[in-house]
Amino acid sequence: MIQCLFLLSDAGDVILEKQWMGKRVERSICSWFWRQRSEMEDQDPPSVIASPTHYLLHIVREGVTFLACTASEMPPLLGIEFLCKVASVLENYLGGLNEDILKDNFVIVYEILDEMMDSGFPSTTEPSVLKEIIAPPNLVSRVLSVVTGTSSSLNAASPLATSSQVSWRASNVKHSNNEIYFDLVEEMDAVFNRDGFVVKCEAYGEIQATSRLSGMPELSLTFANADILHDVNFHPCVRYRAWEADQMLSFIPPDGAFKLMSYRVKGLKNPPLFVRPQLSSGEGICRVNVLVGLRGDPGKPVDAIIVQLPWPPSVVSTNLSPSVGTVTYSFSTKVSTWIIGRIPKDKSPCLSGTLQLEPGINRLEEFPTFLVGFKIQGTAVSGLKVDKMDIRNVEYRPYKGFRAVTRAASYEIRT
Repeated sequence: MIQCLFLLSDAGDVILEKQWMGKRVERSICSWFWRQRSEMEDQDPPSVIASPTHYLLHIVREGVTFLACTASEMPPLLGIEFLCKVASVLENYLGGLNEDILKDNFVIVYEILDEMMDSGFPSTTEPSVLKEIIAPPNLVSRVLSVVTGTSSSLNAASPLATSSQVSWRASNVKHSNNEIYFDLVEEMDAVFNRDGFVVKCEAYGEIQATSRLSGMPELSLTFANADILHDVNFHPCVRYRAWEADQMLSFIPPDGAFKLMSYRVKGLKNPPLFVRPQLSSGEGICRVNVLVGLRGDPGKPVDAIIVQLPWPPSVVSTNLSPSVGTVTYSFSTKVSTWIIGRIPKDKSPCLSGTLQLEPGINRLEEFPTFLVGFKIQGTAVSGLKVDKMDIRNVEYRPYKGFRAVTRAASYEIRT
């Protein structure tokens, strides 16, 4: 049960506060939290901190700290998930999220928080339904809010917004075109040792949907290989019993954009790229040779390949030449950035050259870890495949589309 929420600036000042329970939480708790955070400058503070009087849950978005207080124990993931939802709703409503935007929209922020929490428990959290209750701000409403301290946003709300059979979708949704789109977005975490063997390789994925379907549609989505999915997390619209019984996503979608589910795929054996570095040093010079290529056929071209090479402090200068792409060196960070773009079909890109070490140092004393970024449009490296999508309770034939994209989240090559 969350008692209150404080929004703090990047300097620790309270931008606004919202109290949901009868017993008020004093602002001094924010000063205590900020001191604890300042003492942890070298590391990120835990998401849940126990103070002498309350449990504090917090997240940071765009320089704004969302700090929630509860006097009793509660599932921490529930509180953190609620804070993330508040941040995403405010950003969606206001077109951004920073101290100035929040101050310019005080009234509407309080109205949103009133609807999202009821007596300390999450209530209406779906943006499409909230927009039926509270009209998004425009120039006129902002001027009225600043001048009078009131808002007309609630007066513009539809009375049908809260009469729906499901809390995340209004009952009177109408679109001229019936259509729904799904984006399968995956990020890969991989670590390779100096011999090129995979130490760890996992994919974290999300299914992001945009629905423009009229009425109250019923959807079912099945996968050809749902058994590879782990740590699944669903939008509240998904019927969990159908997933447990048949590994099927059965749901009535919210209107507009939403995240249908997230998942993790463990133990991947075929990462799309390989990077083979060779470093040899002596007499104050280090010779570098880095080869980049594809592991098998990822199905689609691998685009936007960037290799970051952070060198040890003993490196004074670099003289590196790529066979494909361009390379730049930052003297302040001592990082070489090799921008490859797309790998040619006829040859594997190679970066070669030398590093000049500080006087008195003959060999590299530290071995760097290279970081690789890439993007693959049109394929999911986890191998997840959609088998069938059915849509019912729609007046006319809808259009449905699927896209997939894979990005590198943390792709490390140890030397």
